[in-house]
Amino acid sequence: MLDQIHWLAAVTVLGVLEQAYFFLQVIYARRLFGISPPKISGPPEFERIFRAQVNSSEYFPIFLALLWQAGLFFHQGLAAALGLLYLYARYCYFMGYKASSSERLAPIYFSAGVLWILIAVSALGIVHFFLSHYVGLNVLQLLTA
Repeated sequence: MLDQIHWLAAVTVLGVLEQAYFFLQVIYARRLFGISPPKISGPPEFERIFRAQVNSSEYFPIFLALLWQAGLFFHQGLAAALGLLYLYARYCYFMGYKASSSERLAPIYFSAGVLWILIAVSALGIVHFFLSHYVGLNVLQLLTA
């Protein structure tokens, strides 16, 4: 079983480390700009870092659910590769947003595109599972015949 999920687990750990990095960036920005919790407003530089971290955290559970569904029901390697693309896009989003709010746009659109692909791959895998398991219809065999 572990050989079927090791890439998904590795991408998950990388994602958690990326989230930790984003959290640390907010802590450093709070110290730099003298903004104590629970305040969330301050100079635009701080607010961009804070928003980038919060936005990334909001999408993280969605990403994890799709990563694992796509990996378990479709293909682990494809899901892991898409997961790495997503994490890279989120890193670019964070760094872009940190620099300027307009520099976040291209990476956020790219990461959203990767999520849509993960949704499609997950849905295809789940539909294939239900069809083969409950209906006895193996779509892959029909396509190759």
